[in-house]
Amino acid sequence: MATLGDIGVAAAINILTAIIFLLAFAILRIQPFNDRVYFPKWYLKGIRSSPLHSGALVSKFVNVNLGSYLRFLNWMPAALKMPEPELIDHAGLDSAVYLRIYLIGLKIFVPIALLAWSILVPVNWTSHGLQLAKLRNVTSSDIDKLSISNIENGSDRFWTHLVMAYAFTFWTCYVLMKEYEKVAAMRLAFLQNEQRRPDQFTVLVRNVPADPDESISDSVEHFFLVNHPDHYLTHQVVYNANDLAALVEQKKSTQNWLDYYQLKYTRNQEHKPRIKTGFLGLWGKKVDAIDHYIAEIEKLNEQIMEERKKVKKDDTSVMPAAFVSFKTRWGAAVCAQTQQSSDPTEWLTEWAPEAREVFWSNLAIPYVSLTVRRLIMHIAFFFLTFFFMIPIAFVQSLASIEGIEKNAPFLKSIIENDLFKSVIQGFLPGIVLKLFLIFLPSILMVMSKFEGFVSLSSLERRAAFRYYIFNLINVFLGSVITGSAFEQLDSFLKQSAKEIPKTVGVAIPIKATFFISYIMVDGWAGIAGEILRLKPLIFFHIKNSLLVKTEKDREEAMNPGQINYHATEPRIQLYFLLGLVYAPVTPVLLPFIIIFFALAYLVFRHQIINVYNQEYESAARFWPDVHGRIISALIIAQILLMGLLSTKGAAQSTPFLLFLPIITFFFHRYCKGRYEPAFLRHPLKEAMVKDTLERAREPNFNLKPYLQKAYIHPVFKDNDYEDSRFDEISGYCIEDSDEECVTVPTKRQSRINTPAVSHASHGSSRSPPSK
Repeated sequence: MATLGDIGVAAAINILTAIIFLLAFAILRIQPFNDRVYFPKWYLKGIRSSPLHSGALVSKFVNVNLGSYLRFLNWMPAALKMPEPELIDHAGLDSAVYLRIYLIGLKIFVPIALLAWSILVPVNWTSHGLQLAKLRNVTSSDIDKLSISNIENGSDRFWTHLVMAYAFTFWTCYVLMKEYEKVAAMRLAFLQNEQRRPDQFTVLVRNVPADPDESISDSVEHFFLVNHPDHYLTHQVVYNANDLAALVEQKKSTQNWLDYYQLKYTRNQEHKPRIKTGFLGLWGKKVDAIDHYIAEIEKLNEQIMEERKKVKKDDTSVMPAAFVSFKTRWGAAVCAQTQQSSDPTEWLTEWAPEAREVFWSNLAIPYVSLTVRRLIMHIAFFFLTFFFMIPIAFVQSLASIEGIEKNAPFLKSIIENDLFKSVIQGFLPGIVLKLFLIFLPSILMVMSKFEGFVSLSSLERRAAFRYYIFNLINVFLGSVITGSAFEQLDSFLKQSAKEIPKTVGVAIPIKATFFISYIMVDGWAGIAGEILRLKPLIFFHIKNSLLVKTEKDREEAMNPGQINYHATEPRIQLYFLLGLVYAPVTPVLLPFIIIFFALAYLVFRHQIINVYNQEYESAARFWPDVHGRIISALIIAQILLMGLLSTKGAAQSTPFLLFLPIITFFFHRYCKGRYEPAFLRHPLKEAMVKDTLERAREPNFNLKPYLQKAYIHPVFKDNDYEDSRFDEISGYCIEDSDEECVTVPTKRQSRINTPAVSHASHGSSRSPPSK
């Protein structure tokens, strides 16, 4: 059982680690040769120029200005200086709203911590429950004297915890409601003020029914000309170009090797580089490296051309899906938010993702297989969560010196040392659990991709949801249940049944020491390591020395990264859960959580301003998930407090807690009905206003060329191959410059189901194509 001394040692280790990371960052960031690593966003915007191009030779690589070393902490006020509206213009609404999650943590837990430490901690400290407890073989420490474990069974002091639980709940709900209202208003204002983008006019249509007389492209155009005659503009069918995309990626990789060997030969022309053609270059015939990769690229070019022709000519490469664009945002909103057919499984429409966030490979997955894929992933996630309990149990054994002595008695002489004991109990469990979780976000992202989501934002939201469930079951419940149950198993076997709930009631708060250790490792040292960017720093200099030949190569080597929402947001939610659960139980944990939220807000604000370059913009579409998970954490905290008080003989006060989950649930339902529609649907009124204003400002703007190629698969946009045949894969009517196709084209033998309809416009007409 970790003591205050153990926690102090762990805190010293993590604080020292965080300080080292921050000092290293402060020094490395001001060195000219690292400028592109720590300020890549400004380079991508074209605002910042490299200091390597000017000045003396030494000053191009090392900062010789001693004053800048004295001002090494000026990045902190600079990170807080940019106002939120400017931050939204600079980095997007997603980044600004993401930072508000950390602000919510501060808004919730700072007042709660002040209240808990001024009221609950004195109440707990002045009690004598641990001294009077007759539980056998249950250990405790000084930290437990600050927790609810120190309250005597049946004491009237439990009314204090009940009142505080109500106060914490009402304050949390108030903050959540205000933030939901604020973020919803920010989203609507952002969408209204946003510049023209193709996704504002475009809808993704899936499960297009097959027609023996028409191609997918003809069916799509025919359907929308009939059912949206005044608003349909153009469309782009979806192709299965996954094989082509794989060839293009292979060519890029081969080109990188060619660039490397060409640069190597340029630096040393006495020896031409040679490689072995066998597996991984370990064996095989030795050939000239440059000639080999030039030949490989030529071969790949031919394969790419052949695959392009195959995709364009093979009807099986056309998927029953299309991106359909409309003349107005209003028309797109009506289509995206209504049912298109009497059969609810056909002509399914949704807002098209932003063009840069489309996950193209998943568009090739048949819609009918998505249900099966998601069922498989639900089962796989269940087993992943279940079997991960094994390493969690192992980690919990490290939280107990007794467990280590039992499993590894040869270490007894070492771990009995006070310093080693403090490190093992206060620091080691958190770092081991952190290591176990390193690869989990990547695994969950692969599972999300297998499920078939077609946008990066939906992939990240699904992976984040699963990561949150995993943290809840394994990291939180698994740590509490496994730790307390295994530690107290011997006591359970020797006690009567009525004593067991008392043992559990005392043991649950004791697990706060483990979570304090984890918070310091992950939330203090881990966040400080985020700003250091050690991995991107190393890779940039390796690429810069081996592969970079042009400014474009140098930009690609910068790798600014982005907010990995699927990995970071569930981690934040774990801290919300821990804070809300332990606020009325063990308030000593709250300062550690507050330090995490403050440090993370500062670090990520700096990274968003100077480093991260987001791949997409969803206009804070993720916020309902954030709100819902905090509500879930609040309800879990209330239920666990009821269970804990029921073991403490507080029969009179415990029933009053039953109202809290009910109140919280109805509060959530209110917020869901009041604010969530702003994140799910686009108001027709705002769409019409934006359309009207745009027509008034740009009456002669031709929207059709702007939209026609917006959703072409990236492999068809390769500059090396783009030619006149590119138009063949575009939507029907691409050759017309008129605003409307005035006659509905159809190749059907029978017109009983959908009669052809003609619409006159500008006095022009067009005949259907001959069969």
